[in-house]
Amino acid sequence: MTDIMLPMAAPRPLDAPLAAHEFPAVAEAFSDPVVLLHGWGFDSQSWGDLLPSLRQHHHVIALDLPGFGDSPGGDDFSLNAVLEAIAASLPPKAVVMGWSLGGMLAVALAARYPERVSRVITLASNLCFVASPEWPDAMAPAVNQRFTADFERSPARTLKRFAALVAHGDGKERTLCATLSRLIDAEPSLDWVQALGVLARLDNRQSFRQLQSPGLHLFGENDALVPAAVAAQLPAINPRQRVMLVANTGHAPHLSQPDKVAGAVQDFLRLTQGQRDKRRVAESFSRAAPAYDSVARLQRNVGEHLLNRLGGENLAPASHILDLGCGTGYFTEALHARLPEAQLLGLDIAEGMVRFARQERSAPTHWLCGDAEQLPLVSSSIDLVFSSLAVQWCEQLPALFDELYRALRPGGRMLIATLGPHTLWELKAAWQAVDGYEHVNRFPATDVVDQALQGAGFHDREWHSQEQVLRYRELAELMRELKVLGARNVNRGQSGGLTGRRKLRAFQEAYESHRCEGSLPATYEVLYLSASKPLSA
Repeated sequence: MTDIMLPMAAPRPLDAPLAAHEFPAVAEAFSDPVVLLHGWGFDSQSWGDLLPSLRQHHHVIALDLPGFGDSPGGDDFSLNAVLEAIAASLPPKAVVMGWSLGGMLAVALAARYPERVSRVITLASNLCFVASPEWPDAMAPAVNQRFTADFERSPARTLKRFAALVAHGDGKERTLCATLSRLIDAEPSLDWVQALGVLARLDNRQSFRQLQSPGLHLFGENDALVPAAVAAQLPAINPRQRVMLVANTGHAPHLSQPDKVAGAVQDFLRLTQGQRDKRRVAESFSRAAPAYDSVARLQRNVGEHLLNRLGGENLAPASHILDLGCGTGYFTEALHARLPEAQLLGLDIAEGMVRFARQERSAPTHWLCGDAEQLPLVSSSIDLVFSSLAVQWCEQLPALFDELYRALRPGGRMLIATLGPHTLWELKAAWQAVDGYEHVNRFPATDVVDQALQGAGFHDREWHSQEQVLRYRELAELMRELKVLGARNVNRGQSGGLTGRRKLRAFQEAYESHRCEGSLPATYEVLYLSASKPLSA
């Protein structure tokens, strides 16, 4: 692979057994490097199309498996030997991402070394590559045996047929087949035959069930080697693992649709590794507390809409209600007015907000400063969670909804308003015309939130989306309002320096292109959600 090789922030051992191609992050890096494991018949060059996206915020290490690419072969390509070689070549902690055989090895590695693997991502990987009565959605044993025998007799011809199988069913089948033929090593080693044996024998069902690391598992819709039907089975085995089907692709979705795959991977990594600095979120909103209510017109509209949905909730008079992300306590008081006998708890991560609410609000409320992902509440103690425009600031949605599920009583319910990814799209577009940094906070899509809800165990999930457009005479008004609200950019991918006058002028000119009827729009995508904890929980 052609790129500058630079040392990692968390270096590998000097005597690591596998060849590694290292690519430093372009912008500020997240804490864990991404380690890539290629599929059978290929090497680390097969990741070339994904590297530009992955390197934006991650150090990347592309390993060559034993006997493939630049890694030396050996006498032992057993599963234990290969996993030990990979583990010895890893940094202390890493995201491990694998394709096909590499994905199966990634799952086995994460199950064996959970303290070393923070996240696991697989592409076109089955739990069992060869079918059995217990796992029928896989390659037939006779087909697998014939392929191995053909490869031992005639490697070159079999590899050509293999490239066609990998590309089969893909929307770009012809061009993809040519690409794959160029990527396959023309001089296979004896390790390749042993690797086929590992692939045929590896059974990851138990390893997948026991996975503690968050995972993303992508499948090609028309894969000729790993049936797409596998995707539907995985959530039942381990509901904390996220599954995605990539439409119109075969066994190499990352080579056929690299942008789509890279986007899914980046969304997963941002959501599960933490795209925001919680300390900065808390500090920003704490500073905003005294003036917050004076400019919170969107927050008022959204909160009122959410409050009106209380009419459909069957709550006992003395219910325990949690206002999650209570801010200044404005809607905590409104909840008291609606349900005067309810026991209210107002919780916010920003100490300044909680202090302001405690001083300014008269409603009888227990005010708490705490993290929504680590609630300071006993289990099964809450009847209703009310949360208006707070969830979008949470770092890890699976952890958030696990905590809310724990805190709710059986039959308890959540009413949540949050922001979707279309929020402030005009602002994002204007900055993108200037530079490649993250200037606007990112918010997860509905399917990402819903998967986290489903994984936590919530039922009766209902969604409603609404677009709200605020208008401003000048761009400075919008920027001033965002600053007073405390809604500053707290992503880790933002620029670390000052923005020069030339960039600011270019940004302002780009935003002016959205002016309509004398005003500048700022669009917010508001998502309203309700969900319940089963009575049987």
